[in-house]
Amino acid sequence: MRKLLVLVSSVVFVDAMLFGALAPLVPGYADEFGLSKAGAGLLVGAFGAGALLGGIPGGIAAMRLGPKRAVVLGLALLALASFAFSLASGPWALGLARFVQGFSSTTTWAGALAWLTVAAPRSRRGELIGIAFGAAVFGAIIGPTFGAVADAVSIRATFGAVGAIALALAGWAATRPTAPADPHEPASLLLALRDRRFLGGLWLNTLPALLFGVMIVLVPLTLDDAGFGALAIGLVFLGSGLAETVVNPILGRVSDRRGRLLPIRVALAASILVAALFAFASRPALVVALVALAAISFGGIYTPGMALVSDRAESAGLAQGLGFGIMNTAWALGNMTGPVAGGALAEAAGDALPYLLAAGLCLLTLVATFRAPESAREPSGHPAGASGRTPR
Repeated sequence: MRKLLVLVSSVVFVDAMLFGALAPLVPGYADEFGLSKAGAGLLVGAFGAGALLGGIPGGIAAMRLGPKRAVVLGLALLALASFAFSLASGPWALGLARFVQGFSSTTTWAGALAWLTVAAPRSRRGELIGIAFGAAVFGAIIGPTFGAVADAVSIRATFGAVGAIALALAGWAATRPTAPADPHEPASLLLALRDRRFLGGLWLNTLPALLFGVMIVLVPLTLDDAGFGALAIGLVFLGSGLAETVVNPILGRVSDRRGRLLPIRVALAASILVAALFAFASRPALVVALVALAAISFGGIYTPGMALVSDRAESAGLAQGLGFGIMNTAWALGNMTGPVAGGALAEAAGDALPYLLAAGLCLLTLVATFRAPESAREPSGHPAGASGRTPR
């Protein structure tokens, strides 16, 4: 289990690092290609658009081919996209490379998380997902620093090196034993999509992706206007995410023992405050502090939300790979919508509007958690029924 956890954590780390690498490069590309805030949002949102298109196919690949083969396939495609990004010389080529990176990420994530989940004891599901997601968070916060280094040294060389690393990880995954069976029952997809808790788990992956999508467009541009260079912007995101890396395994353990909704409600309440403060933040020091708080509050929604999706997929008899593939689509919807809508709204009415709308979505979601069925409030570590599913 330990070696598998290291492999899965490494895979999602590299994938998330590539996702976050664009943040400090946005101002430079905006200047070089004459992009408006809306145009910059489209470039950032290309990753999410690829993930949105690839979410369901990635889940089907994990279910049909098995988690191991899905991971190898996704990593090979990720390497190809990284090589393409290193050679891109215009906004359309960059956007296409980012689109393919997003598409590949859904296959690697669906396969990797399904592989980990079907091999893990159910009583530790939240904790192990939290550890793997913590590695992804660390990759996401290293990403801006990586992007800043690439900008200072050589984008072609650094992104080419990531492509080589992705190929090496694919080779490592190919040598691992085949994953345990990931059972899938007829009509389980329809049953899952009728489950309010499964749908709620999907939304809890869409919402933070949307929140981060707004922030990753507006914050670099705000700091750039204040005189921050690419390296300084990268360091802001690096410092802010270190705590989130540590917090996610803790959130996973809490959700295993106290139920999924407790950490979700705390994170949502904090997110309302942080998003609202972003709307009125004008001083660079305050913006930097809010980025740190956002990493914990926005990011704190993910781990218990992902565990909830896994729980309800198992209860419905849905293959974990397909469940995570659907979850990836939900995440991608937020990841694509956040930067595109956030950039467009900010350009039309100022930065405050998208942040206030984001705070409103968090408030509505928090209210909705108190209407959840009573069984959703129980700790998920309760024993499963005889069939291996949780009691209904």
